[in-house]
Amino acid sequence: MSDADPATDASGHRERLRRRLLDGGEDALLDHELIEYLLSLSIRRQDTKGIARRLLAEFGSYGAVIAADPESLARAGLGETSVAALKIAHASAIRLLRGEVAQRPVLASWQALADYLRALMAHRMTESARVLHLNTKNVLIRDELVSEGSIDQAAIYVREVARRALELGSAAIILVHNHPSGDPTPSRQDISLTREVVAALRPLGIQVHDHVIVGTQGQTSLRAQGLI
Repeated sequence: MSDADPATDASGHRERLRRRLLDGGEDALLDHELIEYLLSLSIRRQDTKGIARRLLAEFGSYGAVIAADPESLARAGLGETSVAALKIAHASAIRLLRGEVAQRPVLASWQALADYLRALMAHRMTESARVLHLNTKNVLIRDELVSEGSIDQAAIYVREVARRALELGSAAIILVHNHPSGDPTPSRQDISLTREVVAALRPLGIQVHDHVIVGTQGQTSLRAQGLI
Protein backbone atom coordinates (compact mmCIF):
# COMPACT_ATOMS: atom_id res chain seq x y z
CA MET A 1 0.00 0.00 0.00
CA SER A 2 1.29 3.44 -0.90
CA ASP A 3 1.94 5.99 1.84
CA ALA A 4 1.66 8.90 -0.61
CA ASP A 5 -0.67 11.76 0.25
CA PRO A 6 -3.70 11.52 -2.14
CA ALA A 7 -3.75 15.31 -2.48
CA THR A 8 -0.07 15.31 -3.46
CA ASP A 9 -0.63 12.46 -5.93
CA ALA A 10 -3.54 14.33 -7.50
CA SER A 11 -1.49 17.50 -7.76
CA GLY A 12 1.38 15.66 -9.45
CA HIS A 13 -0.97 13.92 -11.87
CA ARG A 14 -2.61 17.21 -12.79
CA GLU A 15 0.78 18.76 -13.40
CA ARG A 16 1.61 15.91 -15.79
CA LEU A 17 -1.69 16.43 -17.62
CA ARG A 18 -0.99 20.15 -17.85
CA ARG A 19 2.47 19.59 -19.30
CA ARG A 20 1.16 17.08 -21.86
CA LEU A 21 -1.53 19.53 -22.93
CA LEU A 22 0.78 22.52 -23.22
CA ASP A 23 3.57 20.57 -24.94
CA GLY A 24 1.45 18.28 -27.11
CA GLY A 25 -1.49 20.44 -28.17
CA GLU A 26 -5.17 19.69 -28.48
CA ASP A 27 -4.77 15.95 -29.20
CA ALA A 28 -2.41 15.23 -26.31
CA LEU A 29 -5.15 14.27 -23.82
CA LEU A 30 -7.75 11.53 -24.08
CA ASP A 31 -11.43 12.36 -23.64
CA HIS A 32 -11.56 11.30 -20.00
CA GLU A 33 -8.38 13.27 -19.32
CA LEU A 34 -9.90 16.45 -20.75
CA ILE A 35 -12.92 16.08 -18.47
CA GLU A 36 -10.67 15.15 -15.57
CA TYR A 37 -8.61 18.28 -16.03
CA LEU A 38 -11.65 20.53 -16.39
CA LEU A 39 -13.07 19.12 -13.17
CA SER A 40 -9.74 19.59 -11.40
CA LEU A 41 -10.19 23.34 -11.81
CA SER A 42 -13.10 23.18 -9.38
CA ILE A 43 -12.32 20.05 -7.33
CA ARG A 44 -8.94 20.83 -5.81
CA ARG A 45 -8.13 18.04 -3.38
CA GLN A 46 -9.77 15.01 -4.95
CA ASP A 47 -8.80 12.65 -7.74
CA THR A 48 -11.19 13.50 -10.59
CA LYS A 49 -10.26 10.60 -12.90
CA GLY A 50 -13.00 8.34 -11.56
CA ILE A 51 -15.62 11.08 -11.87
CA ALA A 52 -14.55 11.76 -15.46
CA ARG A 53 -14.80 8.10 -16.43
CA ARG A 54 -18.21 7.82 -14.78
CA LEU A 55 -19.51 10.85 -16.68
CA LEU A 56 -18.27 9.43 -19.97
CA ALA A 57 -19.95 6.10 -19.23
CA GLU A 58 -23.22 7.82 -18.32
CA PHE A 59 -23.43 10.34 -21.16
CA GLY A 60 -21.60 8.40 -23.85
CA SER A 61 -19.02 10.83 -25.23
CA TYR A 62 -16.95 13.91 -24.44
CA GLY A 63 -19.28 16.07 -26.52
CA ALA A 64 -22.33 14.73 -24.73
CA VAL A 65 -20.78 15.44 -21.32
CA ILE A 66 -19.94 19.08 -21.93
CA ALA A 67 -23.16 19.68 -23.89
CA ALA A 68 -25.38 18.16 -21.19
CA ASP A 69 -27.75 20.59 -19.51
CA PRO A 70 -26.80 21.74 -15.99
CA GLU A 71 -29.70 19.83 -14.43
CA SER A 72 -28.51 16.52 -15.92
CA LEU A 73 -24.95 17.14 -14.73
CA ALA A 74 -26.22 17.98 -11.25
CA ARG A 75 -28.21 14.73 -11.18
CA ALA A 76 -24.96 12.96 -12.10
CA GLY A 77 -23.51 14.23 -8.82
CA LEU A 78 -21.64 17.40 -9.83
CA GLY A 79 -21.73 20.60 -7.83
CA GLU A 80 -22.44 23.96 -9.39
CA THR A 81 -18.79 24.95 -9.77
CA SER A 82 -17.95 21.66 -11.51
CA VAL A 83 -20.95 22.04 -13.80
CA ALA A 84 -19.74 25.54 -14.69
CA ALA A 85 -16.26 24.20 -15.50
CA LEU A 86 -17.76 21.82 -18.08
CA LYS A 87 -20.20 24.36 -19.45
CA ILE A 88 -17.46 26.95 -20.05
CA ALA A 89 -15.73 24.40 -22.29
CA HIS A 90 -18.94 23.93 -24.25
CA ALA A 91 -19.60 27.67 -24.46
CA SER A 92 -16.06 28.24 -25.74
CA ALA A 93 -16.49 25.59 -28.45
CA ILE A 94 -19.81 27.11 -29.53
CA ARG A 95 -18.30 30.62 -29.63
CA LEU A 96 -15.41 29.39 -31.78
CA LEU A 97 -17.65 27.54 -34.24
CA ARG A 98 -20.15 30.41 -34.42
CA GLY A 99 -17.30 32.70 -35.40
CA GLU A 100 -16.56 30.44 -38.38
CA VAL A 101 -20.16 30.85 -39.57
CA ALA A 102 -20.89 34.48 -38.77
CA GLN A 103 -18.94 36.42 -41.41
CA ARG A 104 -19.20 34.20 -44.49
CA PRO A 105 -22.05 33.29 -46.86
CA VAL A 106 -23.69 30.32 -45.18
CA LEU A 107 -24.33 28.37 -48.37
CA ALA A 108 -20.64 28.59 -49.30
CA SER A 109 -19.48 27.40 -45.86
CA TRP A 110 -22.01 24.65 -45.20
CA GLN A 111 -19.59 22.39 -43.32
CA ALA A 112 -18.83 25.17 -40.85
CA LEU A 113 -22.56 25.59 -40.28
CA ALA A 114 -23.02 21.83 -39.86
CA ASP A 115 -20.23 21.70 -37.26
CA TYR A 116 -21.75 24.63 -35.37
CA LEU A 117 -25.24 23.12 -35.34
CA ARG A 118 -23.95 19.73 -34.22
CA ALA A 119 -22.04 21.22 -31.30
CA LEU A 120 -24.99 23.39 -30.36
CA MET A 121 -27.87 20.95 -30.69
CA ALA A 122 -26.95 17.30 -31.28
CA HIS A 123 -26.69 16.31 -27.62
CA ARG A 124 -29.68 18.19 -26.26
CA MET A 125 -32.04 15.99 -24.25
CA THR A 126 -35.13 17.96 -25.31
CA GLU A 127 -36.19 19.10 -28.75
CA SER A 128 -35.50 22.72 -29.67
CA ALA A 129 -35.95 24.76 -32.81
CA ARG A 130 -33.95 27.63 -34.27
CA VAL A 131 -34.34 29.97 -37.21
CA LEU A 132 -31.25 31.29 -38.97
CA HIS A 133 -31.97 34.62 -40.67
CA LEU A 134 -29.83 35.55 -43.69
CA ASN A 135 -29.35 38.74 -45.68
CA THR A 136 -29.27 39.07 -49.47
CA LYS A 137 -25.68 37.78 -49.51
CA ASN A 138 -26.69 34.74 -47.43
CA VAL A 139 -24.66 35.98 -44.48
CA LEU A 140 -26.12 35.18 -41.06
CA ILE A 141 -27.78 38.21 -39.47
CA ARG A 142 -29.54 36.46 -36.58
CA ASP A 143 -29.60 32.99 -35.05
CA GLU A 144 -32.66 32.70 -32.84
CA LEU A 145 -33.94 29.97 -30.56
CA VAL A 146 -37.68 29.98 -31.23
CA SER A 147 -38.88 27.00 -29.23
CA GLU A 148 -37.88 24.51 -26.56
CA GLY A 149 -40.13 21.56 -26.00
CA SER A 150 -40.27 18.02 -24.67
CA ILE A 151 -38.17 15.01 -25.58
CA ASP A 152 -40.02 14.66 -28.88
CA GLN A 153 -41.59 17.97 -29.82
CA ALA A 154 -40.79 21.67 -30.16
CA ALA A 155 -43.36 24.01 -31.65
CA ILE A 156 -42.60 26.25 -34.63
CA TYR A 157 -45.36 28.75 -35.40
CA VAL A 158 -45.48 29.69 -39.07
CA ARG A 159 -46.99 33.11 -38.43
CA GLU A 160 -44.26 33.98 -35.91
CA VAL A 161 -41.50 32.87 -38.27
CA ALA A 162 -42.94 35.10 -41.01
CA ARG A 163 -43.41 38.06 -38.66
CA ARG A 164 -39.86 37.85 -37.36
CA ALA A 165 -38.37 37.48 -40.85
CA LEU A 166 -40.15 40.65 -41.96
CA GLU A 167 -39.08 42.46 -38.79
CA LEU A 168 -35.42 41.60 -39.39
CA GLY A 169 -35.53 42.22 -43.13
CA SER A 170 -34.45 38.65 -43.83
CA ALA A 171 -33.91 37.67 -47.44
CA ALA A 172 -33.85 33.98 -46.55
CA ILE A 173 -34.05 31.64 -43.56
CA ILE A 174 -32.89 28.19 -42.57
CA LEU A 175 -35.02 26.20 -40.13
CA VAL A 176 -33.18 23.94 -37.69
CA HIS A 177 -34.29 21.55 -34.99
CA ASN A 178 -32.87 18.55 -33.19
CA HIS A 179 -34.10 15.03 -32.55
CA PRO A 180 -33.12 13.92 -29.02
CA SER A 181 -33.52 10.30 -30.16
CA GLY A 182 -30.35 10.83 -32.20
CA ASP A 183 -32.00 9.84 -35.49
CA PRO A 184 -32.22 12.88 -37.83
CA THR A 185 -34.78 11.28 -40.16
CA PRO A 186 -37.55 13.84 -40.82
CA SER A 187 -41.04 12.99 -39.61
CA ARG A 188 -44.19 13.64 -41.62
CA GLN A 189 -44.84 16.58 -39.32
CA ASP A 190 -41.35 17.99 -40.06
CA ILE A 191 -42.00 17.81 -43.79
CA SER A 192 -45.49 19.29 -43.52
CA LEU A 193 -44.33 22.17 -41.33
CA THR A 194 -41.49 22.99 -43.70
CA ARG A 195 -43.82 23.20 -46.65
CA GLU A 196 -46.20 25.44 -44.67
CA VAL A 197 -43.34 27.84 -43.91
CA VAL A 198 -42.21 27.83 -47.55
CA ALA A 199 -45.77 28.61 -48.70
CA ALA A 200 -46.16 31.41 -46.14
CA LEU A 201 -42.85 33.12 -46.94
CA ARG A 202 -42.90 32.82 -50.72
CA PRO A 203 -45.40 35.69 -51.26
CA LEU A 204 -43.23 37.84 -49.00
CA GLY A 205 -40.17 37.29 -51.19
CA ILE A 206 -38.36 35.38 -48.45
CA GLN A 207 -36.72 32.08 -49.39
CA VAL A 208 -36.50 29.00 -47.18
CA HIS A 209 -33.09 27.61 -48.06
CA ASP A 210 -33.39 24.49 -45.95
CA HIS A 211 -34.69 22.73 -42.88
CA VAL A 212 -31.86 20.92 -41.11
CA ILE A 213 -32.53 18.20 -38.55
CA VAL A 214 -29.69 17.50 -36.13
CA GLY A 215 -29.07 14.31 -34.13
CA THR A 216 -26.17 12.44 -32.61
CA GLN A 217 -26.34 10.07 -35.60
CA GLY A 218 -25.87 12.89 -38.11
CA GLN A 219 -27.83 15.61 -39.87
CA THR A 220 -30.52 15.63 -42.52
CA SER A 221 -31.12 18.42 -45.02
CA LEU A 222 -34.70 18.39 -46.28
CA ARG A 223 -33.57 20.22 -49.42
CA ALA A 224 -30.92 17.59 -50.12
CA GLN A 225 -33.61 14.95 -49.66
CA GLY A 226 -35.77 16.70 -52.27
CA LEU A 227 -38.46 17.49 -49.68
CA ILE A 228 -38.47 21.25 -50.27
